[in-house]
Amino acid sequence: MVRVEVKERLAGVPAEAWNALVGDGSPFLEWEWLASLEEAGCVGARTGWLPRHWTLWDGDDLVGACPLYAKQHSLGEFVFDHGWAEAAQSAGIAYYPKLLVGVPFTPATGDRFLARSGAERPAVIRALGEGLTEVCRQGGFSSAHVNFCGAEEVDGLGALGYVRRTGYQYQWRNPGWRSFEDYLAALKSKRRTQVRRERRALEEQGITIEVLAGEEIPDELFAVMFRLYKATIDKLYWGRQYLNRKLFDLLRARWKRRLCFVVARRGGEVVAGTVNVRKGEALYGRYWGAFEEIRFLHFNVCYYAAIEYCIEQGIRRFEPGAGGEFKHLRGFEATPTDSMHYLADPRLARAVADFVRRERRAVEHHIAALDERSALRR
Repeated sequence: MVRVEVKERLAGVPAEAWNALVGDGSPFLEWEWLASLEEAGCVGARTGWLPRHWTLWDGDDLVGACPLYAKQHSLGEFVFDHGWAEAAQSAGIAYYPKLLVGVPFTPATGDRFLARSGAERPAVIRALGEGLTEVCRQGGFSSAHVNFCGAEEVDGLGALGYVRRTGYQYQWRNPGWRSFEDYLAALKSKRRTQVRRERRALEEQGITIEVLAGEEIPDELFAVMFRLYKATIDKLYWGRQYLNRKLFDLLRARWKRRLCFVVARRGGEVVAGTVNVRKGEALYGRYWGAFEEIRFLHFNVCYYAAIEYCIEQGIRRFEPGAGGEFKHLRGFEATPTDSMHYLADPRLARAVADFVRRERRAVEHHIAALDERSALRR
């Protein structure tokens, strides 16, 4: 008999058992990342992310799971439902607390419901999806949201009455380029000239860029990368510090194998850098920071160095994160992303269903328009 257990700390689940479910899936669902967010205090009651991870057990065997959080706000999600919350409030409907299946502070795509095997995934999606709707119908939560999920979850949850919300991100794909010059050759002439000029500008200023992955990363660099992350947060009026130094220390000890730092130096001193995550044939850009404002530094560190690394390493996909129209000018293509949503109140459910239908049409038209203006030669 399969049973459900709710875990308020991922430390209550053996890392090996959880990661066996993740398999080749998103690195951000791995035990080390999620548990470190909790242990560092980035996730918890203080930050409004209450872990309520659902796990399915067959005897002593973990056969399914999803990272689940009870939330009193919508910060750090990157699927923006603040308008839904305001509409609910206007109608006298309590929108919070709500349930979120996803990864805190991380707009990276991937499966969200974990199963022991591909054959068991539809049943796990159905069981957990139905469980979430039942909890919402009982009145404890207004809604359940599954952010940046995979196609199988879109289909499975759609059959349970969840509505699909489509957004887009700029992602880079490698069709088989063997060098950075191959990438440049694929760009339209104007964009190719622009990239060459921006790369040359940094060389003329004596700035060098180095990519360090896994055990190549010296331990002392983690403190520097946290300072870079913090520097960016402090510069932005709307910036929010979701991560802390303790998390960086935990990642150094537990998860270095997944990390990839791009570091820019001048005269041996670090001036900028990015924290990236690599797994399999995918690279994920996460955090950028700079101690100085230097023209074209951002494009070189965040994009060109990462693209060159991807080509050298045979990485097929690069997700640099949310936003940034300037990515499109450098060969990143608008790529649809999906999230699934269940709202218990019929009035709110009807309004949201109508909204996401109209929004999806607008997003599809916008992606088509962006494709027509692609920086890549067709």
